[in-house]
Amino acid sequence: MAIHELFPYLRVKDAGRAIDFYVRAFGATEKFRLTEPGGRIGHAELDFGGATLMLSDEYPELGCLGPQSIGGTSMSIHLHVDDCDRMIRHAAAEGAVVVREPSDAFYGERSGTVRDPFGHEWMIGHSIEQVTPEEMQRRYDALMKGEVR
Repeated sequence: MAIHELFPYLRVKDAGRAIDFYVRAFGATEKFRLTEPGGRIGHAELDFGGATLMLSDEYPELGCLGPQSIGGTSMSIHLHVDDCDRMIRHAAAEGAVVVREPSDAFYGERSGTVRDPFGHEWMIGHSIEQVTPEEMQRRYDALMKGEVR
């Protein structure tokens, strides 16, 4: 059986506000949303430069809870952009919290991390050099030994 696509699917408190934030902070485009008569968003899709992110409001009655309800998150979403410094500053200006300032990394990327107002973490980065998997492993080994590359 073939896999055709993979979609991150976020659960958030107040999906409508989350959609507005992702549009403002990251430049996403709303594709569509399905809204219950009471206003709860059962499903929405956002376009992030050709990649689809799905999200919904929380459904506690089904065990679907977001980071704010469970007290954190165990995953992050990686946005690969043209200028991570600028994107991180913009996301912070829109209400994200900078978790890790941008810095150059051994794997050939400059990146940092923000936490959105709904508890999800976003690694935001851009390429600074092409690094082979072998070189990346060598640098990782040196990093783990406390050596400077």
